Amino acid sequence: MKATGTVHKYGDHVDTDAIIAARYLTTTDPDELAGHCMQDIDEGFVARVKPGDIMVAGENFGCGSSREHAPIAIKAAGVSAVIAANFARIFYRNALNIGLPIIESAEAAARINASDEVTVDTEAGIIVDHTTGEQFAFQPLTDVAAELVAAGGLVPMVKERLGKA
Repeated sequence: MKATGTVHKYGDHVDTDAIIAARYLTTTDPDELAGHCMQDIDEGFVARVKPGDIMVAGENFGCGSSREHAPIAIKAAGVSAVIAANFARIFYRNALNIGLPIIESAEAAARINASDEVTVDTEAGIIVDHTTGEQFAFQPLTDVAAELVAAGGLVPMVKERLGKA
C-alpha cells in the first residue's frame, strides 16, 4: 500500500479518549465517530483532514482503554496511515483489525513535522518526506498485516476467505 498526504502531528501518550472521547461511544457508525476524531486535543482536525492524510505521533500512541472506536474514527476521518514512535499493543491490533496501516518509526515520528507532505510505502518499508527530502526506513508490514490492510480489515478478509464477500 502506498499513501501520500499531509501530516497531522501529535505528541507522546495520545490515549484513546483523546482520539475519540467516551461521550461519543454511543455509536459505532464510522462517519459519526469521524466527526469527533481528535476533537478534545485538536478542535480543528476534522475540518482540516483530507482523504489520504497521514497522522504522526510520538511514544505510546493509542494508550488507554481498548476501544475499537479509536482506529475506526481515525480511518473514517480519512487518515490513510498512522506513523508513531510506538503504539499501545491493543491499539496496534485494533488498527490492523480494521485495516488501518500503522507504522512504527521513532526516527520518522521525531523528524516529520506538521503539514509536511509524506508518502508511506508499506510494502517497501519507506517513508518519504517530500517537504524536507528525507527518507526513513521501517520494518514493512508482515504478510498477515499487509493482507489485513489490503482487505480493509479482519471481517472483510474472513468474509473474502469464506467466499461471502
